[in-house]
Amino acid sequence: MKGPGVQDRFCWHAAAVVTDGDTVSIGPGMAALPVSVIADRPAGAAVQAVFAAAAAGLAFRVGLPDAPPPVAGPVPVFETLTSGSSGAARRIRRTQASWIASFAVNARLFGIGPGVPVAVLGRLVQSLALYAAVEAVHLGAALHLLEGLRPDRQRRALAARGGEVLYATPAQLRLLVAAGGPALPALRVVLVGGAALDAPLSAALADMCPGAEMREFYGAAEASFIALADAATDGGAVGQPYPGVEIALRDAAGAPVIEGEVGAIWVRSPYLFQDYAGADRGGAVWDRGWLWPGDYGRMLRGQLHLAGRAGRMVTVADQNVFPEEIEAWMAGLPGVVQVAVIARPDGLRGHVIEAVLCGDPAAEPALLAACRARFGPLKAPRRLHWRDNWPLLPSGKTDLRALEAGL
Repeated sequence: MKGPGVQDRFCWHAAAVVTDGDTVSIGPGMAALPVSVIADRPAGAAVQAVFAAAAAGLAFRVGLPDAPPPVAGPVPVFETLTSGSSGAARRIRRTQASWIASFAVNARLFGIGPGVPVAVLGRLVQSLALYAAVEAVHLGAALHLLEGLRPDRQRRALAARGGEVLYATPAQLRLLVAAGGPALPALRVVLVGGAALDAPLSAALADMCPGAEMREFYGAAEASFIALADAATDGGAVGQPYPGVEIALRDAAGAPVIEGEVGAIWVRSPYLFQDYAGADRGGAVWDRGWLWPGDYGRMLRGQLHLAGRAGRMVTVADQNVFPEEIEAWMAGLPGVVQVAVIARPDGLRGHVIEAVLCGDPAAEPALLAACRARFGPLKAPRRLHWRDNWPLLPSGKTDLRALEAGL
């Protein structure tokens, strides 16, 4: 049970209740022996195993059963998995205290505490879902694990159980909206991670849960929370720095960039990871307590605007192009349901930009014209490819490799 002054490890709060589908588990469930590598299903048993491992002083990981088990350190640690859209999952090693520090912030910002119904839609191998579940139990909330249900049943469960706080990705929310069903008047906060909400989805969510505040956050597996948006955030921005986070934008030489110019996003906070586990050392870079997760952006009026990731940046006729910037803009155009921008090799320009879309192919001429007017002939997609289905990773992000393979 949670004791006074325990701040370095996850502790099952005495008030916490976990509902996995139709099964209710009360208390930490210490009957099973603690293990270091935990299967994510059944989800309720996985949550119990996480807290059993933490109580026993074990390092642990949910998922990736074939990888070596996590190694304990001088302080309580655990591993999460990345959910990148263009590569295999990496193992992220971090202290339990690095998540606990943000639990207290979210308790204050979003009213998460004893008895508050908190719902999670994703599998616990996803760091967003695992974070939400562990936070809820550590703070004594009533946790509802809904990943095993169809979207229509998830929606009915949220309505029947009076869910107040929901953690989800845009892809999961899109399925929840499309499923139809009862309105969700009890929802007061929807915490959105993994990608940005587009305008049509935002409008649909306003109908489904009219009393809910949409709080999008930008972060990385290595850095956890970086920026947090609210209703006052400028269009195209990902918000202001999350409480306790310092953000500095630097050029290639490490010097600060002026406001409005694109620079590497360096972060300093209590929420940063320790290092990568396993052979894949990842792309994040440390510099005297500051971390660069691999993203670029610009600051305007104290708000962070993302440009894109270093791993996706390409050059077109010696111009740096961030596919994410084009995707974010195209997502709000009529006729677009899903969009991914692909850079294809070109002997003359280095790369040419194309886009894969799900939506209305009849909108293609207008989309091409709008993109050329916005980005110019070099950065605008030269060709559009249309799909009837959209490949997703388990995290809910677009599977870019599958899209590229289909071209």
